[in-house]
Amino acid sequence: MGAEIVDEAVRVAPAPPLRGLVGWYSGYRQRGIPAATHRGLPSPWLTLILTLDEPLSIAAHPDPGAAPGDYPTLLGGLHTSPALIRVPGRQSGVQLAINPLGARVLLGLPAGELAGIDVHADDALGADVSEVHDRLREASGWPARFRVLDQWLLARMTGHGHGHMPAAPLAEAWRRLLSTGGRIRVDELAAATGYSDRHLRNRFRAEIGLTPKAAARVVRFDLARRRLARLPGQSDLAGLAADCGYADQSHLDREFAALASCTPSAWLAQEFRNIQSGHHPPA
Repeated sequence: MGAEIVDEAVRVAPAPPLRGLVGWYSGYRQRGIPAATHRGLPSPWLTLILTLDEPLSIAAHPDPGAAPGDYPTLLGGLHTSPALIRVPGRQSGVQLAINPLGARVLLGLPAGELAGIDVHADDALGADVSEVHDRLREASGWPARFRVLDQWLLARMTGHGHGHMPAAPLAEAWRRLLSTGGRIRVDELAAATGYSDRHLRNRFRAEIGLTPKAAARVVRFDLARRRLARLPGQSDLAGLAADCGYADQSHLDREFAALASCTPSAWLAQEFRNIQSGHHPPA
C-alpha cells in the first residue's frame, strides 16, 4: 500500500480585536501528494508563514537577486512578481494575511520596508517569533494553533509598544483602492485624501510598499485570480476580464504574464488540485 494521503486546509478569521489588521489565518497540511512548484502570487496582503514540520522551500523570490533557500518562518511584503515554492509531496504550516496598514501595529515596522522581498520572520520580528513557532508546533489541532496566533498578535498589539496605524487619509485611500477592486484613478485617490499626487505616492511607498498605481494593479489582479479560482472550469475569460476592469481578455493575459509569469489557463492547470480541494497554499 502507498503512503496515506493527507490534504488538510482550514481558513478562519482572527479574534475580533485583530480584524482589520489581519485578514485571515490559513492552516494547511499535505502529505503524499505529487511534487509540484507553487506560485506565490502578488496580493494586497503581507504574508507571514510559520511552518509546522518541514521548512518552506523557496526556489525563486520576487526579488530576483535573493538566493533560493529554506524558511522555517517567512515574512513577505507586497510584490509584483511571483515567488516559486517547491512542494516535494508534503508541506504544513499556518499562513497569516496581514493588512499593510497594520504592519506598524503588529510587526513593528512599516510595510514599505518589506516591499518586494521575503525574509526570515525571526530576523525581522525578534525572538518572540521563535517562541510562538514552538507553541504552534506543540499545539494539538487547528483551533488550538489559531488560539496561539490570536494570543501572540494581541500581545504584540497591546503590550509591546509597537507603532500606530498610518494617518487617516492614507488609510482611507487604501480602503477605497480595495473597495473599488483597484479601479479608481490615482488623481481621484489624491483628491479624496487632500494629498498631492506626489505626496500620496511617497506615502504609499513608505506605508504600503507600492505606489498607488502599482497597488491598484495588484488589487485588480488579485481579484481576478481569486474569481478565476472559484470557477476553475470556466472558459469565459473575456467576461472575467470585463468584470474585473480589464480592457479585454488580451489585457488580462498580459497582466497574468507580468504578475504571475504564466497565462490564466496555465495557472489554473498548475493549481487545479489546490483549488478543487479548497486548499490555500502559501501566497
